[in-house]
Parts: sequence; structure tokens; C-alpha cells
Amino acid sequence: MTILKKSDICKKYSMYTRKERNTPEEKPTRTELSTLGEFGLIDRLSKSLTIKHAGTVKGIGDDAAVINTGDNLLLLSTDLLLEGVHFDLTYMPLKHLGYKAAVVNISDIAAMNGVPKQMTVSIAVSNRFSIEAIEELYRGIHMACDKYNVDLVGGDTSSSVSGLLISITITGEAASNEIVYRNGAKEGDLICVTGDLGGAYAGLLILEREKQVYKANPNMQPELNGFEYVLGRQLKPEARTDLRNIFKELTLIPTSMIDISDGLASEVLHICHQSNTGCRIYEEKIPIDEETKRLALEFNIIPTVCTLSGGEDYELLFTIKQTDYEKIITVPEITVIGYITASSDGQKLITPDGHLVKLTAQGWDAFISKP
Repeated sequence: MTILKKSDICKKYSMYTRKERNTPEEKPTRTELSTLGEFGLIDRLSKSLTIKHAGTVKGIGDDAAVINTGDNLLLLSTDLLLEGVHFDLTYMPLKHLGYKAAVVNISDIAAMNGVPKQMTVSIAVSNRFSIEAIEELYRGIHMACDKYNVDLVGGDTSSSVSGLLISITITGEAASNEIVYRNGAKEGDLICVTGDLGGAYAGLLILEREKQVYKANPNMQPELNGFEYVLGRQLKPEARTDLRNIFKELTLIPTSMIDISDGLASEVLHICHQSNTGCRIYEEKIPIDEETKRLALEFNIIPTVCTLSGGEDYELLFTIKQTDYEKIITVPEITVIGYITASSDGQKLITPDGHLVKLTAQGWDAFISKP
């Protein structure tokens, strides 16, 4: 057996690590995350991916991946929540956080017109969290699972050097003739939303205001009375799983759909991008609750801004054929806010005085927006 000396090992290793002296050093290209944003990064990382299995019906690019398992289609989605980025424990109770973390994922299944089925939860916690605190977080998760008939089937736990991290993966199910993607909108389709929008952002404004008051004077009691609706929209949102049954009763299948997590403007642009279309959104048609309007004006914000850029409403945005208009006109939970146009017409907001304004996404972005 040949025994290598230390000098020989170093010499061999240097062949792989040391550059030729006459070769100029190349500086690696560096692109800042903020120049791409979250969705730009996703596009860049996924552009070279290829589907290898016939059972993979839909990969990256929708609210959930879609896998053909035989009888029905399996829906698969995952979400990551980090303390200080996606939530602030200064004003977010742990039970509410657990509930919201689960609902965020359930909403993705609802956005595909599917039925949520199973969920796994993985967490990383620092030593500042007690066993009781973690149990409180899971109480909220269990509440959401019970309400939406979802099985909690596993997960993982780990330590964290600081803060709390929550990662949830959810499965769902949809029949092949009922599933709805983002890319099915066609010119002439009507654009609809459920419920009202902007309330979650208004609730966040109140919570952030009271946080600043507390930091200035910890003895001050928070003024939260009278804001129950918008606080509920922020702290305890609900997933619109009820729409699937409404669609069934109406014998209606939307042509495209997405949940409103990052603001109305962002989600409309997602559908237009995926469907290769333009759109017209009527500002005056966007449904806004009176409490949301009042608070927006109190903060010197145009109420429409809360709806277009606020996010976290978890209502559904969808498109339907014009011939289906009569089916939804009597449903109080559904509002028609615009229509789909040709891609060449662009994506525009129509103001109450008839002006066309370019629709831009200024909602939440994990790599651009401040927490």
C-alpha cells in the first residue's frame, strides 16, 4: 500500500483549488434579490425545469401542484411563514397564528376548486418558546383542521437560533372536470371576487399603530374597540371553501381562479400573465366594507389602495364566461368587477371618472416589502 505524505496530499489538492497565476481572476456575477422580487425569483429558478413524469399534470405556477393519481387529481401546496417577515408576535396571539397558518394553505386548495384533505406541519423554534407556547400554536392549527375537515398527518420539529418558523404542506383533491387553473381566462370573460377586500390590511394598520404606541409607552392600553371586523380579517382569516359548493349548485366552473393573498392587483396580473390576456377593472365596483373605508381615510389612504395592494384577504378572484352571468347575479357573496381583454390592450384600472390607469402590483413581496 502506498502511503501519501502530507506534502503530496496538499499538492494534489492544490490542483483543484489553485488557479493558474497568469489567469485573471473572474468576479462572480451578483444579482440582488430585490431586483427580481419573489415571483421573479420563482420564474428564474423554475424556467429550466422539465416534467419527467406523466402523472405531473401541473408543476410550478399555480396555487397548487396537480398530480394525476388515477381516480381524481391530487393537489399539493406548501407555504413558509417566518417570524419578523410574515408575522409579528407583538400582536399576533399564537393560537391565531396557528389558525391563520393552516387557513393560508387551505385557501390554496380552495383556489383550485378542490377539497382540502391532509396537512403536515413543520416548525423550528428557539429556546424562548415554552412547551405551553408551542401547544397554544397547535391549538390554533387543530381548530382550523377541525373546521375545514382536514387531517393533520405529520410534520417535523427543529431548533432555531432565533424566532419561529412554520412550514405547512397540504394535499387536496379535485375531479378533472372541476379543477380550475390560473391560465384559463379568455377575452370577454367577466372578472369576479368574493366577499369584500382591504379589510385585512386595515386591520394591520390598526395593529401596527397600537404597536408603536406601546413601544413609546408600555403602560398605554391598546385602543381596539370598534375595529373587530378588520382585526378579525387580519388575525383570523377564513378560506373560501364554500365557493366550491356554490359553483356546484349553479352548475358553474370558473375559467380561471386564484386566492387573494398578495393584493387584488397582484392576483389579477397573475391571471392575465398565465392566461396571456389583458383586463379592465372598475375601481368603483371593487367591494369594500364600510369599516375598511373609514379606517383607510383615517390613515390618509385611498380605500382602493387597501384592496389593490393590501393582501391577506384570502377571498377568491375568478373569471367566468359572459353566458354564466345570470347564474351569479343573485349570489350576494360574488361581485363582478371587470372583464378580460386581449393581451395587447394591457391591464388597466378604470377610475370612477373614466380614466384608464395601468394596473401595477405593489402588494406583499417577501424580498422587496418591509415586514
